[in-house]
Amino acid sequence: MTSIEKPSARRSMNFAKGALAALVLAAGVALWQTPAISAEDAVVIPPPAMDEKATAGTAKAVFAGGCFWGVQGVFQHVKGVTSAVSGYAGGDKDTAVYETVGTGRTGHAEAVEITYEPSEVTYGQLLQVYFSVAHNPTQLNYQGPDRGPQYRSTIFVESDAQKKIAESYIAQLDKAKVFPKPIVTTLETEKPFFPAEDYHQDFLTLNPTYPYIVYNDLPKVENLKTLFPALYSDKPVLVLAANKS
Repeated sequence: MTSIEKPSARRSMNFAKGALAALVLAAGVALWQTPAISAEDAVVIPPPAMDEKATAGTAKAVFAGGCFWGVQGVFQHVKGVTSAVSGYAGGDKDTAVYETVGTGRTGHAEAVEITYEPSEVTYGQLLQVYFSVAHNPTQLNYQGPDRGPQYRSTIFVESDAQKKIAESYIAQLDKAKVFPKPIVTTLETEKPFFPAEDYHQDFLTLNPTYPYIVYNDLPKVENLKTLFPALYSDKPVLVLAANKS
């Protein structure tokens, strides 16, 4: 596949059963101003009890939570995020290719590498968005219509400090029982991140009427705006725009 106008047949097939309903929804609403209606509801959760200090400079976070189109789209709208790149983590460089990752046998997860400014948004706040609106952390090896370990809920921690914060937050949320089922999010360490193909970058912004995006992902951005107004940025930080500058 070489064109952004021709999304993956694999994902299209996964979504085929719900495509008609999504098309009806797309035709009848103003996409960015309607109440969030999707396969997965946002969950209001408390902020983490443990967090990093708001310091100068930049840091990175890597999150996996199903299809990277929606995860990237959410974090591109978070204030303090300077870059959010779709890609693959958990496997080798040689197999970090979309169709190969899609077999579920490479060890990769579709992931998003986030570069952020801790003085504007902390790692704990990013985790709060990740667990609340970016995906459902109680779904094991799937998200919405997508099935397989490549869609697992995983935090690829960049440091011991991130690991402690993430472990503490998961324990905190499970103890508070804010989700109807236990969190299945795993933590993986020392796993490199590999950027995905250009046609996957900025997919939500470039394809706002694509049925999968309409039903599964645009509501996540709307939920971010509703639940985290202080963190929401109306203008997304786009990968392809940065590459051209």
